[in-house]
Amino acid sequence: MSPTQSTPIAVIGAGVIGCLIAHEVLAADPGAEVTVLDRDLVGSGATRRSAGLHFPRGASPSVRAMASESQRYYAQLLAKRPELPIHPLAMTVVAPESAAPRLDEVYLPETNLRRVDKVPSAAVSLPAGAAAWAGDGCQYADVSALTQALAAELRPRVEFREGVTVTGLEPDTDGVRLTLSTGDALTARQVVLAPGPWLTHPAWRDLVAPLGARVKKIVALHIEDAPSDDDGAIVFHDEDAFLLPYRQRGHWLFSYTCTEWDVDPDAVDPGLTSVNRAEAVEVLAGYAPRLADRIRSGRVFCDAYNPGGGPLVQTLTEDGRLIFAGAAGGSGYRLAPAIAAESVRLLSKHAA
Repeated sequence: MSPTQSTPIAVIGAGVIGCLIAHEVLAADPGAEVTVLDRDLVGSGATRRSAGLHFPRGASPSVRAMASESQRYYAQLLAKRPELPIHPLAMTVVAPESAAPRLDEVYLPETNLRRVDKVPSAAVSLPAGAAAWAGDGCQYADVSALTQALAAELRPRVEFREGVTVTGLEPDTDGVRLTLSTGDALTARQVVLAPGPWLTHPAWRDLVAPLGARVKKIVALHIEDAPSDDDGAIVFHDEDAFLLPYRQRGHWLFSYTCTEWDVDPDAVDPGLTSVNRAEAVEVLAGYAPRLADRIRSGRVFCDAYNPGGGPLVQTLTEDGRLIFAGAAGGSGYRLAPAIAAESVRLLSKHAA
């Protein structure tokens, strides 16, 4: 076994949340030393399968604040680095005609929701009793490519250990000791755990269990119909579903709410089942029957959810050396900048 090495800050998980945490640690302190570890490659796991849609809304004041913070962050990031795979997009919200007061409570003021006569897409029509609102501030990204681009920028200052599994995580008086699949040991003064849906990994299962987070299956369908340049995202508010024109891939994506809970990310079948397809078709057929008929494939994975709503960013130990960041409930990309900022605030608060 190699001798024990040390790092001031370790981030476990090299998805979009983990890489943005490392990015923000260095933004706050350019001289910081950070090690990022992942059992796979940067941008894998849930990040690789993310739809990457950001729209400015939140079911609670705290999530709305995080959505607003994240929206500003992405706008500034894209202005600074326009080559990044972040694509501004028009947005339409579809809901019952009576839903206007509820929408105003959920969507941010900067969304500037305004009633329109129809959905600006030839593929989608409004059923009786439904109405449409246009909104601002929507975008989507190739989240895996974005995460890899951020990691490439960080590599001169951050040590990345890809393909390295953390097999043990033991807080002690000197910090947190990580044992690794390579036979190495790493002692960190502080650790941020950003494991995505891998909540029950043996190295941290007992530490994370008190959070009460659960893992739910996520299903998004690929619709083999090319969107036009004018098509935007369409959010079906009451169904908690959306249509996304994946212009960079040449097809539509339809995400609906699958209700299969307590799945294992290492065992979930990445293939689309007949049940998933039938559930999606039932939701979409009322708005876009032609698109529903063209559902042929999709992407299946899972994510961690906070039963109280909104992401979890909190300490796992009394001394604050170990922080959990995640359980974003399918909104990891959408809220990642705010999750990263809160993680850095906790790191600073509990710095030795």
